[in-house]
Amino acid sequence: MNNLSFKNNTFFIGIDTHLKSWKVSIRNSGVELKTFSMNPSPIELFSYLTKHYPDGSFNIVYEAGFSGFWPQRKFKELGINCMVVNPADIPSSNKEKVVKTDPTDSRKLARELENNSLRPIYIPDVYAEQLRSLMRVRFKLVQTQTRIKNRIKMLLYNYGIVIPKEHLNNSRWSGYFINWLHSVKLSCNAGQLTLNNHLLQLQQCRDNLKMVLHQLREEAKNKSIEPIINSLVSVPGIAFITAMSLYTEIIDIQRFKSFDHLASFVGLVPSLYSSGNTEYSRGISFRHNKFLRPLIIEAAWTAIRKDPAITLVYAQLIKQMSKQKAIIKIAKKLLSRIRHVWIQQEEYQFALVA
Repeated sequence: MNNLSFKNNTFFIGIDTHLKSWKVSIRNSGVELKTFSMNPSPIELFSYLTKHYPDGSFNIVYEAGFSGFWPQRKFKELGINCMVVNPADIPSSNKEKVVKTDPTDSRKLARELENNSLRPIYIPDVYAEQLRSLMRVRFKLVQTQTRIKNRIKMLLYNYGIVIPKEHLNNSRWSGYFINWLHSVKLSCNAGQLTLNNHLLQLQQCRDNLKMVLHQLREEAKNKSIEPIINSLVSVPGIAFITAMSLYTEIIDIQRFKSFDHLASFVGLVPSLYSSGNTEYSRGISFRHNKFLRPLIIEAAWTAIRKDPAITLVYAQLIKQMSKQKAIIKIAKKLLSRIRHVWIQQEEYQFALVA
């Protein structure tokens, strides 16, 4: 056993990751060697592989998910190739889709890794990933703030309290309106406590948003980030928050080999169906970055008002199609401008033609 050597042998390992355990499948030369459960530890798996298959070459893959990228980084430290893949892009048989178990998933990953049919997703460095987390915290806080505002409005409506017209449809709540809310008195202590609790949650959420925004502005002063943000905010429709969202979700614009690749990542490409002589579009692709696509479309509406060239294009488009379809085309043009200024790291230049 001591003389055993697997030099020049490559092993393909698929891991189905979970919080309390990993399901691991090992393949070599087209044969499944073993599938087993173990503690979620890269070091333990490394020890197992080097003990049972000394001098072997190991390639590992797992699906992107809650476990993040720390296992990949640890395997890299240990000198093992590790790939993280999008679960939706893993080839699966009908049986594997119908009968989904942890062993099935780990075997499938190991098999497709050996078949060279998997493509890795982009893995940012730790700083960029944590900056992305902060940006997404802001996104969640905005959602939470909206829910709290809706609860307050419904509570007042439920008890027949009329909200002043100037604040009824305004998403931005001024200090004057919040002071008015604090002055509202309900007839029972239980109802008053409910309203006060909602207002307290709203204030805490607003304070958290201010703190997060302050930190984002500090991070944007980083000398590697500042030129990119300055370029992006020069584009019509792109404000600071949108620029930071673009940066934290994309991080490295050069990882997209073409504009179409970037547009596909954001989700501004059509979903096509083609069979024989039949080909048609099923509308905008369901695959998209849920943080970026809504922001780019919202920015496109603003760009129509600020950039004469885009205004002209939009006016021409709505003669041929609906406004909803036209704005998607405008969003794609806007994304092209974003890509250009990011790569060149220069301010946007207004043009007389689109």
